[in-house]
Amino acid sequence: MTPDVLVVGAGPAGSIAALVLARAGVAVRLVDRARFPRDKLCGDTLNPGTLSILDRLGIAAPVRQRAMAVTGMNISGPNGVRVAADYPDGVRGAALTRRELDIVLVEAATAAGATFEPGVIVRAPLITTDTSRIIGVRVAASGDDRDIHARVVIAADGRHSKIAFGMGLTHYASSPRRWAFGAYFVDVDGLSTHGEMHIRPDGYIGIAPLPGDVVNVCVVRELRNMFRAQRVNTEEIVERAVREDSVLRERFARARQVTDVSALGPLAVDCKSVGYPGLLLAGDAAGFIDPMTGDGLRFAMRGGELAAEAALQELTTGVAACTSLQAARAKEFGAKWRMNRGLRALVGSPQGVAVASTLARGWPAPVRMLVRLAGDVKLAQHAP
Repeated sequence: MTPDVLVVGAGPAGSIAALVLARAGVAVRLVDRARFPRDKLCGDTLNPGTLSILDRLGIAAPVRQRAMAVTGMNISGPNGVRVAADYPDGVRGAALTRRELDIVLVEAATAAGATFEPGVIVRAPLITTDTSRIIGVRVAASGDDRDIHARVVIAADGRHSKIAFGMGLTHYASSPRRWAFGAYFVDVDGLSTHGEMHIRPDGYIGIAPLPGDVVNVCVVRELRNMFRAQRVNTEEIVERAVREDSVLRERFARARQVTDVSALGPLAVDCKSVGYPGLLLAGDAAGFIDPMTGDGLRFAMRGGELAAEAALQELTTGVAACTSLQAARAKEFGAKWRMNRGLRALVGSPQGVAVASTLARGWPAPVRMLVRLAGDVKLAQHAP
């Protein structure tokens, strides 16, 4: 049966889009190249605003049951500057591996009526002969190529979206050229119910305590030269980041790395348009900078909701909804994008990091305010 909407990518954005559409009575097919459960490089943290989306959709319970509650953030900078910030009024985030989170979201989408097909590799979008509209995608599954037609396609297939790149809607940004390197550790000392961000002149290190004494360590570094980035010793980058850091070395003295390092980059992807007639983008396929502020999952999930709402509009009117989706995303995320870009520009400047670190030593209040803003605390406080 030809679906009304085909959602490509079963990560948080795609699964939420499929869930919303299925609940609206739309025939939805959700496909992904991976077979679940699968591992995914991520900071593994849902900030309070992200968790409030799951509460609103009525699917937060299984996440809370599996996750570790996050009650705030610890920030450190050069020269020993450290600031601890609690979320207010009992507001909480959650820490959970993407391996577990994505299964919860896919199961919620299928329970709502979406059809899920794993192991499907998208080859290219299908376009009408006059190139006026996307009408589906060509895929490979079980060794055979075939076409899947749909009235609307939602591309939620990640930073290097085969569909978005193929249509010329996205491209890697010329700057910044940051890469992420992540691995899991056990027996790390000094953990709490806070997430951690350790900002350094050459990048930053994110640490997320997870259930079962496991810790997610994600190191982000600027690697401008693509050839050098592809040849870098990824294991050495993470090992040196924690073993040579003045704040972290003692805490990792007895720690054991229990997974290989995963690498991802370049991180920054620019998007000139979030769709085309018959096509809507969601999640990282609609543009990505880097995970510094820990709000990537909110952008993904809320972006999935917005894409689903735009798809419903297009199905009802027959008019392309990509322009209205672009406007909805700008209204929803614009202020946060500006804040994030400012912070990332600051972190990209060693001099800026040094000045901010000196100011934070004597005046930590702005850092605590930034933690609340990055955590989308107001959204959680005002959630129904």
